[in-house]
Amino acid sequence: MSYLVLARKYRPRNFTEMVGQEHVVQALTNALVQQRLHHAYLFTGTRGVGKTTVSRILAKSLNCQGADGQGGITAEPCGVCQACRDIDAGRFVDYTELDAASNRGVDEVQSLLEQAVYKPVQGRFKVFMIDEVHMLTNTAFNAMLKTLEEPPEYLKFVLATTDPQKVPVTVLSRCLQFNLRPMAPETVFEHLTQVLAAEKLSAEPLALRLLARAARGSMRDALSLTDQAIAFGNGQLKEAGVRQMLGSVDRSHVLQLIRALAEGDGATVVNQVNALRLQGVSAAATLEDMAMLLQRMAVMQMVPGMAQDGEDPDTQGLADLAALMPAEETQLLYSLCLHGRNELGLAPDEYAALTMVLLRLLAFQPAAASAEKKSPRTRPEPLTPVAEPARSPVSASLAVPQSAAQAPNPEALEREMPPLAAVDPDPSSASRSPPSDLSAQALLAAQATAQPESHPETQPEPAPWEAWPDTTDHAEGPVLAPPHSDVPAPAWRALPVREAAAPSARLDTPRAEVLATVQATPEGDRWLEVVQGLMAQEAITALVRELALQSQLLARDADQWQLRVERETLNHAASRERLQAALLAAGHGDVKLHIQIGTVTDSPAKRLAIQAAEKMQAAQALIQNDPLVQAMARDFGAKIVPGSIQLI
Repeated sequence: MSYLVLARKYRPRNFTEMVGQEHVVQALTNALVQQRLHHAYLFTGTRGVGKTTVSRILAKSLNCQGADGQGGITAEPCGVCQACRDIDAGRFVDYTELDAASNRGVDEVQSLLEQAVYKPVQGRFKVFMIDEVHMLTNTAFNAMLKTLEEPPEYLKFVLATTDPQKVPVTVLSRCLQFNLRPMAPETVFEHLTQVLAAEKLSAEPLALRLLARAARGSMRDALSLTDQAIAFGNGQLKEAGVRQMLGSVDRSHVLQLIRALAEGDGATVVNQVNALRLQGVSAAATLEDMAMLLQRMAVMQMVPGMAQDGEDPDTQGLADLAALMPAEETQLLYSLCLHGRNELGLAPDEYAALTMVLLRLLAFQPAAASAEKKSPRTRPEPLTPVAEPARSPVSASLAVPQSAAQAPNPEALEREMPPLAAVDPDPSSASRSPPSDLSAQALLAAQATAQPESHPETQPEPAPWEAWPDTTDHAEGPVLAPPHSDVPAPAWRALPVREAAAPSARLDTPRAEVLATVQATPEGDRWLEVVQGLMAQEAITALVRELALQSQLLARDADQWQLRVERETLNHAASRERLQAALLAAGHGDVKLHIQIGTVTDSPAKRLAIQAAEKMQAAQALIQNDPLVQAMARDFGAKIVPGSIQLI
């Protein structure tokens, strides 16, 4: 007699033998007892969790005739009647299993549906079980939709899939869906213990735990690995043999690695990795086992007593390591082990990658960073929004000290604060950017308060408004009062602000050297008019437009124009030809451009920069004379963010 593998020999024959799927068993049992049967069921879940087994038990429950031949629909099939025995043997006429992975076309589905018009021959119901239903084609799904929605009263559909995402929603909406969950290692361990007891085989508990974890939630995989372990150990399941068969790491090596990392012993880490290399242990398995132990250590550190397992001999060693390694290092090492598994395939040598992953903890010690305490900084409270005044042709950003936003009396602050020119902490700010101002529209942006950058090396003294205690009276509003101390309060200082990023076409005052080199000529006036006309018509773009803007017209006649540019990179034949074509299309005739390299004193770009600077200066003058801006600067110590003035 041929040997029957454990996965088939111990396949559950009824719902009471099912393990790990109590939520599905309870729902189906109640439905069978109350005779509230759906016409289509969909079982989803990973491999080896019992989808096909549940469908066979359901078919037996629907067609069981009882030991005396007088039974009906039941949640506890007898297993001895003709229908139960034929379904277990796979020869029941009214139970059809279709493998959609190999029969995925519309023809196979149509041939199955043709049997739906005939009543059951032997049983009470016809049951069509379609395994891996997500493999069917769209045409096949469409062919079965109508029958699946309104089947005959004697027909039941049972669909099973490992990937429900690929099943059309039109099919999902017609089925009662049950998700079979992956089984916990403890559930698999208990079931393997019962199976080996029935087989009268001895097994070490740690060996069964290894098999339960290696199954990854699949009972069929666990039983298949048990078959392999029985053959490997010649009928005995020893921990050492199972570890060797699975390629798992000895817990002692993993514990020594974690202890060496906790003690900062890099030499021991490298030696342990070399020992694992000699034993041929998988690097991925090493990181996986380390992650499992680190997870238990983290639970011991955060919730003492929750991760204690009296049957695990490594519990005491883990408790010692949990007390030795800081909690932040445990979390960091756990994260490194998880992400390090993705790096193993990228490295030329997986053991070299394993060494780098482990040594990374020694390179980035979280304890060194945590020793440097930083004083917490409170987030400044925003200003109360004010009514938006009329729009201005310019806009800017304003930085206001935090205490100014809380001061209820501007006159008192005016007596304490020096003028705006005296509180600027950066004397070079005037040379860095021109004086800027604020329009009335930009007052809504005054809620953003800039904070000084913190440098732990210098430890600057805190600003006065940060050193004062919180004396806010929520009933009568904030009250600003200096602390009662003999030490004189430091002088008011304006908060340094972050300079706004320069836009791509920033309008700013040109440099003095640019203004000095501009020498207006009649030919320059003509060339500026021509270039502006081409740009308005969008006849020139990109490099051609840059060539026209940066060049100076020296001389021109009926068919030849002489240009000069400063950069050789602009003198491309293709750009010159496209500029000639644009001039011809604009009505300037068929002119030939001759370009030379030299100093440019009058170009459209320089003239446009001067015009933009004049507009910017007018905008700055408009904002500087704004009474509301002057009041904000005087009463609240506000200053304008350099570079924030833009023409609207």
